[in-house]
Amino acid sequence: MARIYDSITDTIGDTPIIRLNKLAPDHVALYVKAEFFNPAASVKDRLAISIIEEAERSGALKPGQTVVEASSGNTGIGLAMVCAAKGYPLVVVMVESFSVERRRLMRMLGAKVVLTPKALKAMGMYNKAVELAAENGWFLARQFETQANAKIHEETTGPEILSAFEGKDLTHFVSGFGTGGTLTGVARVLRRERPDTKIVLTEPANAALVASGIAQPRNADGSPESGHSAWEPHPMQGWTPDFIPAVLQEALDNQYYDQLLPVTGPEAIATSQALAAKEGILTGISGGGTVAAALKVAQEAAPGSVILTMLPDTGERYLSTPLFESIEAEMTEEEKAISLSTPSGQMG
Repeated sequence: MARIYDSITDTIGDTPIIRLNKLAPDHVALYVKAEFFNPAASVKDRLAISIIEEAERSGALKPGQTVVEASSGNTGIGLAMVCAAKGYPLVVVMVESFSVERRRLMRMLGAKVVLTPKALKAMGMYNKAVELAAENGWFLARQFETQANAKIHEETTGPEILSAFEGKDLTHFVSGFGTGGTLTGVARVLRRERPDTKIVLTEPANAALVASGIAQPRNADGSPESGHSAWEPHPMQGWTPDFIPAVLQEALDNQYYDQLLPVTGPEAIATSQALAAKEGILTGISGGGTVAAALKVAQEAAPGSVILTMLPDTGERYLSTPLFESIEAEMTEEEKAISLSTPSGQMG
């Protein structure tokens, strides 16, 4: 039955969990939680509403005050949606190398987008956002440090998972990390309510910050002091910035994961393309990376294992990235042949 909502923000959360029927090996059940069903099409919609409403409650965000944040795109888009609905001006600082469609979506939602040089990486956009907030008296969202981040996943994503698997097995939960909010919030719930569920963390093979074991230098407020030496550029936008976010640090300090798996960029892209072509599920490169890790878990898992992984966003957010490089805009030779063939009533 259709529901009526008072605001677009009321539709955030309660995303579906979907079984993979073609890609998963026969001896396990592999499910994905499709976060692109959120209204601005990513898991970061949860974070956006949590940051803004927590700041409203505390008085840190005043009516009409400008919000500013550093984002690879999804948090910025989520904040743009929430700020548009609630009437806050928004400025998003973003590295110039992130996909063009992300900045256009934010501008479509009324945000201003400030680009920082690629050479300065994620730390460059972070530092610029801090600078703009200090100079202008703007509210800095602080997605990488705020308690509102993991809190929303502990209060919504985790309980949604518990509800879906009530009375059923859930042997593995697989997640990558951007800010670390999804992992930390869901892990708090699973460690408390489903301690037998193994939590698997995945990260880019060439940006293996967690595997490196190198401590992240921090300022007094918990913010990162400088870029991380183990980090190299990778195609999983929104995954693994060049520093360890404070929100993720809780998960590391408390051993909120049982296994760490690396995933390469080509693996992530190939898996995202396979999800679209074989399962009809359109997700981004980070979603492909998470499922690639889950498939590695599945290959080694005992018969009857039940694996759940996160799909952070939609593939449409990656049209200008390597994910779509092999996808033709014009007719292929096969399509041209079809167009010239004599109609036979069906396509072979």
